[in-house]
Amino acid sequence: MQTSKTQEHSTLPAEAIASAFAHALDLAQQWQGATAPNPPVGCVLLGVDGEILAAAAHQRAGQPHAEALAIAQSQSNGSFARIHTIIVTLEPCNHSGRTPPCAGALLQTPAHHVWIGVRDPNPRVACGGAEHLQRAGLTVHDLAELETGTTEELHRRAARLLAPFVKHTQTGLPWVTLKQAISREGGMVPPAGQKTFTGPAALDLAHRRRKQADAVLTGSGTVLADAPDFSVRRVSDFQNKQRHLVILDRRARVAPAYIAAAQSRGFLVSIETDITTALTRLGAAGCLEVLVEAGAELTQSILAGGHWDEHVLIRQAADPGANDLVTIRYRSTTT
Repeated sequence: MQTSKTQEHSTLPAEAIASAFAHALDLAQQWQGATAPNPPVGCVLLGVDGEILAAAAHQRAGQPHAEALAIAQSQSNGSFARIHTIIVTLEPCNHSGRTPPCAGALLQTPAHHVWIGVRDPNPRVACGGAEHLQRAGLTVHDLAELETGTTEELHRRAARLLAPFVKHTQTGLPWVTLKQAISREGGMVPPAGQKTFTGPAALDLAHRRRKQADAVLTGSGTVLADAPDFSVRRVSDFQNKQRHLVILDRRARVAPAYIAAAQSRGFLVSIETDITTALTRLGAAGCLEVLVEAGAELTQSILAGGHWDEHVLIRQAADPGANDLVTIRYRSTTT
């Protein structure tokens, strides 16, 4: 199909951009929890008619970024020369680290437009990638400019996907997700002889959250009561993923045998006496997201102290045959 110069340089329809953003976010979310200290990022390359030519996501720190992977894919499948628009969930980097700068790689393509989900939050490199692309003649757009019925939801997804990276970049601390399950009676303790009172859908959610976390934080009371293994079981985990397990234990009550067993399951175990120190050390270790799975006392302390970013509350369904009610709230208005 022959295309005019006007068509080559024009912006693609909003629906095609929105669909590509949804695909890029889906790809990135598949690797959420595997990329620390890097963010999970997705990239989609579109042709002049809005067709997807290539799509990829960053998978591990030190490995090629999403943009480089998508470009390599287009070269492999013969669509490189047809690249018209690039969709990327995070502003392309413009600095060299363990991999070359992505902004430079994009300039090697014939693209005319670049759409960005979230701008780079790093104050040392903020807008460097976008400005570099604009100076070279590309038109750079933000997802917020998109006028479709799905833009708000796409923006929410992109913001939540990158919120742990944003917080870590700006504060040095990890994003803290607090998971709390409440029974029909309003308590947090399962019936005698049971590990949980939540249903299958809520359990799947809990294990997905474990999968995307770089660390699990709990209290000594939870360990003594249940000896939980905190492993990812109901969804497939990332190969060779090693998480931190932090136990707040002021009175040194946790037995060495439990610690040894957790280490044998691959956890990097540490005992801390206060949450501020624990989160500071996890941030310094490159953790982007921490999942808190604790008892009522520690949960309420974290909520009251403001040491959380996201509160996932699971309420046991009144009807045993129904799904549990899940509500999510954020301490900040950035997501």
